[in-house]
Amino acid sequence: MVILGRWDGKPVALSVKPNSLTISIDEPAKADVFSYDLEGRLWTAMLDGVSYRRGLDGRMVAKWREQGDVRQRRWLAQDEALAIEERARRTVDAFYTALAAGEVEMNRPLPQHGEAAFENIAAFDRARSTRDAARYFEVYKPVGILPPDQYMAVVLQLTEGCSFNTCTFCDFYRDRPFRIKPPDEFRQHAHEVHDFLGRGLSLRRTIFLGDANSLVTPMKLLLPLLDIVHETYDVEALGGMYAFLDGFSGDKKRPRDYAALRERGMERAYVGMESGSEPLLRFLKKPGRPADMVNAVRAMKKGGVAVGVIALLGAGGQQYSDAHISGTVEALNAMPLDMDDIIYFSDLVVGDDIQYARDAAQAGLSPLSAEERIAQQQAIERQLTFSGARGTPHISRYDIREFIY
Repeated sequence: MVILGRWDGKPVALSVKPNSLTISIDEPAKADVFSYDLEGRLWTAMLDGVSYRRGLDGRMVAKWREQGDVRQRRWLAQDEALAIEERARRTVDAFYTALAAGEVEMNRPLPQHGEAAFENIAAFDRARSTRDAARYFEVYKPVGILPPDQYMAVVLQLTEGCSFNTCTFCDFYRDRPFRIKPPDEFRQHAHEVHDFLGRGLSLRRTIFLGDANSLVTPMKLLLPLLDIVHETYDVEALGGMYAFLDGFSGDKKRPRDYAALRERGMERAYVGMESGSEPLLRFLKKPGRPADMVNAVRAMKKGGVAVGVIALLGAGGQQYSDAHISGTVEALNAMPLDMDDIIYFSDLVVGDDIQYARDAAQAGLSPLSAEERIAQQQAIERQLTFSGARGTPHISRYDIREFIY
């Protein structure tokens, strides 16, 4: 439901949904916009032309565009993030107070669930936000990364860490050993996540089984754990289950295994292929070969599970670029991808403290510029071929620097 009105001489638009509340104040080109889940958590905000997004852990990222349409981003310090939350809360609370006093002109009355949403927002003050963020760290180990289409998922950490944890470009899981949660612990975790999200669960769209490689779990252990998910959540209503699976481990499951996962609500598995060049994979210390990933994707598709394939742009620098392009094209074209699947191109992000930076320096690699990485993606895309009968996969960019859960 959209409600239009005026407050303090400015146009106001309220979007009152069963899972969220959004309020826009002022003309669209210069409006302040605030979106909340039904627990009262700030989800996104637009203030003074800057976009903010709050994670469940209380972190907040600010994004804006400078002259020349260059996108900038900055992670806020905790006090800054809490100040943005409080500024938004006070503005929304002032609006609701004025509405209750009859000082706001609206074209229709606010429904009862809208009133409840405003009251929850008013109660979600600085102290409540701080407690909520602390509770996140009692429920979760930090969520390292998700595919972009899963940023609004309910994350359930069926496993912790990464089963091989050797890739030189990734440091998301260096702080924890890989382990599969036993049923009783996972059941408790699933209930704790449900309680933590509270009324905010309605804003979540899917279920993502973390961490980095949860589908490596042997079937005799995995199927009972998926049954626990169904005990706690309405999987179908949420949109099914999703997870990461590395292509090397994925080759160990057969089509009938994926069919069994599909019967339990597994919609898509995401494979970090990174490259179709075997020498480059060895340089990255990525287990397996391109053929392993192709076979894993074929098995998933035969079992009815869609896939998301992730390729790195810029990996290996100038020296590996030609082989990276040709090998990635060959691997992707060997996969039976269709309209249910996604190809993500993700820029290699190199920090001074990760192993890739040290290996690249020792090997004398020349990094690709932003323009050259774009050209690399375009070169790959131009050579991709798909079956017209099955449709074409969605192709998108994947910027890990913007991830927030």
